[in-house]
Amino acid sequence: MSLKVAVGAPFRTTGRSRLEESEFVVALSLDRDWFSPDQAKRLVDVAVVEGLLRRDEGELVVEFPPESITIPDGFSPDESILRERTTFERILDSLGTVDESKQDSVAAINGLQASLGISTDAAAVLYAHRNGIDVSDVAQQVRTELSESAE
Repeated sequence: MSLKVAVGAPFRTTGRSRLEESEFVVALSLDRDWFSPDQAKRLVDVAVVEGLLRRDEGELVVEFPPESITIPDGFSPDESILRERTTFERILDSLGTVDESKQDSVAAINGLQASLGISTDAAAVLYAHRNGIDVSDVAQQVRTELSESAE
């Protein structure tokens, strides 16, 4: 996943699990020339939403072992990683380990949504759970969104 590689690269290079946001931005924009400074800041926001980074007292903390990523020679992340994925897209990506096509997964999720009268996101969480895929982080977000919309 190129998002994880782009986020993890500055931490892997420095051998640290915490960086000041400015260090992170410099590493991606000046040192690696992957993004503009504004794009690197946007990447921070996306990575926080995705659970790859968290902010702690002015620093960024990586939420996965940086040594677990490999930065291929000539790697350059696509700007599309700067776009926040919807909850549904995040769940669908996690279903990559299910032995069926994305089209079949979407059809099954839509079937659950229609038969149970629940939101598409809730149906996707249920479908992932039934297939043994841990989406507990996303499930909590769906719960929060559902309770906020009910108020």
